[in-house]
Amino acid sequence: MNKPSALFDLASAGVQHSSPYIPGKPVEELERELGLTGIVKLASNENPLGPSPSAIHAIQAHIADLTRYPDGSGFRLKQALAAKYHLSPNQITLGNGSNELLELVARTFLTPALSVVFSQHAFAVYPIVTQAVGAKAIVVPALNYGHDLEAMLQSITPQTRLVFIANPNNPTGTLLPQAQLQQFIKALPPTVVCVLDEAYYEFVSAGQQCDSVAWLAECPNLLITRTFSKAYGLAGLRIGYGLSSADMADLLNRVRQPFNNNSLALVAAEAALADAVYLQKTIQLNQDGMQQLTNAFKALGLNWIPSAGNFVTVDLKRPADAIYTALLAKGVIVRPVANYDLPNHLRISIGTAVENQVFIDALTAILANV
Repeated sequence: MNKPSALFDLASAGVQHSSPYIPGKPVEELERELGLTGIVKLASNENPLGPSPSAIHAIQAHIADLTRYPDGSGFRLKQALAAKYHLSPNQITLGNGSNELLELVARTFLTPALSVVFSQHAFAVYPIVTQAVGAKAIVVPALNYGHDLEAMLQSITPQTRLVFIANPNNPTGTLLPQAQLQQFIKALPPTVVCVLDEAYYEFVSAGQQCDSVAWLAECPNLLITRTFSKAYGLAGLRIGYGLSSADMADLLNRVRQPFNNNSLALVAAEAALADAVYLQKTIQLNQDGMQQLTNAFKALGLNWIPSAGNFVTVDLKRPADAIYTALLAKGVIVRPVANYDLPNHLRISIGTAVENQVFIDALTAILANV
């Protein structure tokens, strides 16, 4: 390890002790490293369909306006979201991806004297935003790879200000039942803000989806975060949103940077939101792909964590690093999750049927030789 520079000592303690988020390996990087072509990337839970045609048309129609700053309030998109969820526009906060909402809520409510509760195996950004503001992280051991809500409730102290819950959880895909989750949120002290991260909400089957938006009327300390990056296929434009009480949205907007959403993201998100046909195609492709992958895992004698998202995490029964590297050599990018305390697992994003099969064939060949 390199010796820290003098500049390191000038950083806050939270930043000094944090680690940067490591995204999935880009296709271009693997092309440079190994000189490969035709690479299949199943690492970042992206939509394999490409953007909605409606979103592409909206982008093309607004390219000439790029000399202008975007609408800093996101008026039209907020109106569309408010209509969809039967909320007031002043209950909506727009973010540069839902990821920015996680940072905004940490900056709004946390200090070094306060703490945050979240689960083992939960999204890596939770500890990052907690450490960045110097707050204390209380990590509760997972229950069946997911949230142990009873233990999380018991872990709350008078200094706890935030609780992060991902439902479905990333990277494990676990899903909490509605009644259990609703009971947990209502049991929280009014001094604790619950961040319900629903980045993968659209992939949950209709019978299992939580009507979390309805809870806002009784839970002023609830913030729901969702995104256009996954089911709506706009990961490259970085746009997400938070749904909350008007009072919470007002606080979040006080620390939100002006023009945090670019103009193309705003119009593309509005168009994608209205494209029900595209969303249904996405959901169907995901269901078919999930079946394709889990059938293959069963044939290979591998266990996997049942997932409600657009990815599935498989147990390789051995340290996964070597298999991850071997997959890279075959032009297949997946996601190692050792940093989530899952050293024997890989997370596989659902791709097209062809992409899924390329991965299955590569994994089968690799496992035959280990």
